[in-house]
Amino acid sequence: MEQSVFGLWDYIIMAATMIASVAIGLYFRFSGGKQKTNEEYLLADRNMSILPVAVSLMASFMSAITLLGVSAENYYYGMQFVVINISYGIATPIASRLYLPVFFGLQKTSTYEYLELRFGPRIRMLASLTYTLQMILYNGIVLYAPAIVLEAVTGLDRLISILLVGLACTFYSTLGGMKAVLFTDLLQSLLMFGAVFSVVVFASVQLGGFDQIFVISKERGRLDFSNFSVDPTERHTWWSLILGGLITYLSLYAVNHTQVQRLLTVSTLDRSQQCLWWSWPVLSVLSVVTCISGLAIFAVYKDCDPLASRSISAMDQLMPFYVVDAMRSVPGLAGLFVAGIFSASLSTISAACNALAAVTLTDYVGRWFQVNPSYVPWLTKIAACVYGLIFLALAFLAQYLGGVLQAALTIFGAVGGPLLGVFTLGMFTTFANELGASFALLSGMALTLWMSFGGPRPAPVKLAVSVANCAHNVTLTTPTPTDPSSYFYLYRISYMWTSPIGFVWVLVIGSLVSLAIRRQQPWERAGKSSPDPALFTPPLADRLRAREHKKNGIQCKLLQQSCPED
Repeated sequence: MEQSVFGLWDYIIMAATMIASVAIGLYFRFSGGKQKTNEEYLLADRNMSILPVAVSLMASFMSAITLLGVSAENYYYGMQFVVINISYGIATPIASRLYLPVFFGLQKTSTYEYLELRFGPRIRMLASLTYTLQMILYNGIVLYAPAIVLEAVTGLDRLISILLVGLACTFYSTLGGMKAVLFTDLLQSLLMFGAVFSVVVFASVQLGGFDQIFVISKERGRLDFSNFSVDPTERHTWWSLILGGLITYLSLYAVNHTQVQRLLTVSTLDRSQQCLWWSWPVLSVLSVVTCISGLAIFAVYKDCDPLASRSISAMDQLMPFYVVDAMRSVPGLAGLFVAGIFSASLSTISAACNALAAVTLTDYVGRWFQVNPSYVPWLTKIAACVYGLIFLALAFLAQYLGGVLQAALTIFGAVGGPLLGVFTLGMFTTFANELGASFALLSGMALTLWMSFGGPRPAPVKLAVSVANCAHNVTLTTPTPTDPSSYFYLYRISYMWTSPIGFVWVLVIGSLVSLAIRRQQPWERAGKSSPDPALFTPPLADRLRAREHKKNGIQCKLLQQSCPED
């Protein structure tokens, strides 16, 4: 395979992407309020329009790893994974109606300030530090993984890839703040769609029609949606994808600080809820098209699998390999694809720079030091810049850390369920206390990380591939099947169940410990007999207000005072 596949148009498209992103950052640095206040820098003055926020919600977590991984997933394991999109539709009203009103009503800069108001300072610091470590590890990998994949198949040096994406991203997110992040996400999302759609369209032309993708995929067993098994050791079933996808989506879109911060950049709760609702179809369309792109590549290589024929060395190289191998004849297409992959990394990393700067200034600096208010905006910008440089450093270190790539992604999934459980305990119960929530969070994360990292574990079984029509002689090696029952049960459980198990664990253990060991609640320490309804999900908040109103009414009558009207 030739390595020098980039032509003039490819470099022009790549350069234009980076220049446009930096230009957006410069524009917002020198326009409007010029990012002089933290309100504008971190929350865009809370006057953003719905479209950029909705698209940014999708772009923040659809990283290059996701685009490359989902296409390879559908190629080697079939299209069952597309069922996860049903869970996004179920989760969206739950996030918008039950969780978002609490955060929007409080209008706090850091999501973790809620935990201190509801439980106390220790759980806030524990959750905040967990989030910070999670995002630092994940984003170092988001920067590194696409660089090594693209180097392997296009010859684009990983050093150049990492520096280009890392420095451009750090520059525009530091200068332009949240407004720059949101509007560059809009541009970068278009490129992400362009990259994936170009693969599907080009493959359809090669195969003689869009329908041929599904005809060939069905013949070769890629369109089997019949797995309704309730066995948690099965990798992907309807149950694991819908329930696992539901908890994963809620852990990202209902309580994750990166997303909640975006949802607070609009002026009203109704507009914020609309952002979530509009984000859902954008996310699902990109997810479904990425799934189809995997099938399209399979249909092209049905009789000469690139991995089996050793044209690539890892599954994630599949989509870039197809671009290089099949689409090089069209000037600019390889550049569009690489720009799309880089954009997926840019949008994720810029979101993290801004979100981590908010958490650092609010949860750490503002808590432990008395800072002159005039210095706060500058400190926030410095924090955003520092995090960008940390991601760069981690990306360069990642090549020496071997298995940490998978480890970082696993940590990201494993802590999501327990963190969602803590916020749910706080918003949906009045009895849960700080001791119960802290113990449940620590033990829940210990369980999910043990499940995720423990080994040995059985390798997932791929669907059949062929090398019958490869240009050079290739012998297809079939791995010797192993008996899964010989492995420890927890290590056989599908990764899709990790977040739900962590979520349920925290709810159950947090409730039992809170009921068994009574501790004063924050409102009791403040001398109040009942909690602030603003800290609870709307249905429970309404009940608390009604109870308080009834109690006040009874007191009024007992004291023979005139009671306030409703």
